[in-house]
Amino acid sequence: MEELRVKKTKNKEELEKVFEIRKTVFVEEQNCPPELEWENEDVSIHFLAEMNGEACGACRWRKTDHGYKLERFAVLKEFRGKRIGQALVAAALADLPENADYIYLNAQITAMPLYARFGFISEGEQFDEAGIQHFKMVKKA
Repeated sequence: MEELRVKKTKNKEELEKVFEIRKTVFVEEQNCPPELEWENEDVSIHFLAEMNGEACGACRWRKTDHGYKLERFAVLKEFRGKRIGQALVAAALADLPENADYIYLNAQITAMPLYARFGFISEGEQFDEAGIQHFKMVKKA
């Protein structure tokens, strides 16, 4: 049976695994400019997903001037379709402070159904971020 674990990163080694996953998914696979990928790392809370002990997914959240932003959800291609994205969203949401009243994210269009399962709804116009179409989504109670 496959064992999936999502944990908050605690050390440099785990954080390097997070960065490696994001580099593979965003920079190599989706052709995002590397300089756009690495920002706000020191003010973010990072998560690492592991399937049977192998690093397979990552995400983070951070407090912004607007509220709490969930970001950088990435699952390696060979691990997709195994509910890892769902586990990452659940872990990030569970880790937010109790008083987190405004929770939002910028969703790639293909990922919108995933976030909708957690009560996020799209707000505003479609926009381009790093050459990929997105919608802002806000979590409704």
